[in-house]
Amino acid sequence: MLLLGIDIGTSSVKVSVVDAATQKVLASAQYPDEESPIKAVHPGWAEQSPQMWWEQAQQALERCHAKNAYNPADIAAIGIAYQMHGLVLVDKDQNVLRDSIIWCDSRAVEIGDKAFADIGEEYCLSHLLNSPGNFTASKLAWVKENEPEIYGKIDKIMLPGDYIAMKLTGEITTSVSALSEGVFFDFKTNGISKEILNHFGFDESLFPTINPVFSSHGTLSASVAEKLKLKAGIPVAYKSGDQPNNALSLNVLNPGEVAATAGTSGVIYGVSDELTYDQQSRINTFAHVNYAEQQKRLGVLLCINGTGSLYRWAKYNFGAGLSYTQMNNEAKKAPLGSDGLQILPFGNGAERMLNNKQVGAHIQNIDLNLHTQAHIFRAVQEGIASAFRYGLDIMRSNGMNPTVIRAGKSNLFLSELFTETFVNATGVPVELYNNDGSVGAALGAGIGAGIYKSPAEAFSNAKPIQLIEPSTQQFEPVYQEWKELLSLKLKAKSQKLKKRNH
Repeated sequence: MLLLGIDIGTSSVKVSVVDAATQKVLASAQYPDEESPIKAVHPGWAEQSPQMWWEQAQQALERCHAKNAYNPADIAAIGIAYQMHGLVLVDKDQNVLRDSIIWCDSRAVEIGDKAFADIGEEYCLSHLLNSPGNFTASKLAWVKENEPEIYGKIDKIMLPGDYIAMKLTGEITTSVSALSEGVFFDFKTNGISKEILNHFGFDESLFPTINPVFSSHGTLSASVAEKLKLKAGIPVAYKSGDQPNNALSLNVLNPGEVAATAGTSGVIYGVSDELTYDQQSRINTFAHVNYAEQQKRLGVLLCINGTGSLYRWAKYNFGAGLSYTQMNNEAKKAPLGSDGLQILPFGNGAERMLNNKQVGAHIQNIDLNLHTQAHIFRAVQEGIASAFRYGLDIMRSNGMNPTVIRAGKSNLFLSELFTETFVNATGVPVELYNNDGSVGAALGAGIGAGIYKSPAEAFSNAKPIQLIEPSTQQFEPVYQEWKELLSLKLKAKSQKLKKRNH
């Protein structure tokens, strides 16, 4: 019995087929080979085509089948992971009405900030656990305000994973976890927030049927099954945002356990059993994949928008012809601290941990006679690790104090230098696993389909492949200088905003 996991990322779509009995990956593939485009019609905007995700998912699955490592007819359930917070709108015929406004789009910040003030900060934090900020609810409000013709045609609103499940099954569902990541869910009433609906003027009929994360979200239609060479009628048995799913893939399900990822964005994700929130909503709390009203499991999430996206930018602009592995090797040639070169990695939209400010990415202290390509690559990694430390300190002030962080050996954690820098910057050991989002989605499908009796059974063979502990290398002075630079840029941004408002 086999399980299929589909991970809808910002850069690409990856699929994996897993043997349910052994939990071993039989084959994986991704599409496209180069990073997917993000449309930026205006500064701060970010959109992608849902149809592009669907086509990429089909291409990735075709590549996976082509490896001839399994019989597609043996796949018994499908799981989906997806980039969080994206807004997908469809009409009554399930046609997409506009490109998706994705997670790093900043156009709705002011709408969310106004809602935070108008609805009331105390209500938002204690009931929603977040400010509406730049999340899906605020994005939908932007469409209502700026594109009324499109808004009037909406039958259902969805997140990216809901859309892929709809294409597979013809059915539209959501979950408490998904509603909470859109900041539509009231944790005190355990239902869709009436205050959010009333404030923005949304009709509750726009929301799909709410199902548990681990359950059937529809069955594969005959026409799609034939096209994908799969068996008709198998369930889509799991859907989750990429960060809760990454935590699941690392068996991070219980209070105090913490996961990290450094893909397009960077995230530290800790599990709590309390309705916790940051007073400034710099870190965010959502329902975890195993959340239940009787047994609360919340994911406390720190997000940095520009981690892998910054490294990709550095590759295109400073590393032409180099692979990421070659860039990592080159970075090792520069010393700790990059001889004073500093980089702030905040060039991919408004940053939640910086109070939704768009600070921008900055390269500081360039010495034209000293700094080389190696310095750039190392400073990028040090800047990203410093941003993680800055965010983790916010998490610590809110009671999340990890003693170990689990991460998949992928993306930036493939870099030995970055992993060591992350560990030394945060002061927390990292356990690396051979796992990723598509594998987590596949195992999630096994849980949702009842093939596994529990998540513990699904991850019974998961073992760390490496433990990296903090070294004697003194990263603290590097971090403090980086933090001082950030402070100066934040002050300059605030002064600029004050002048504009007056």
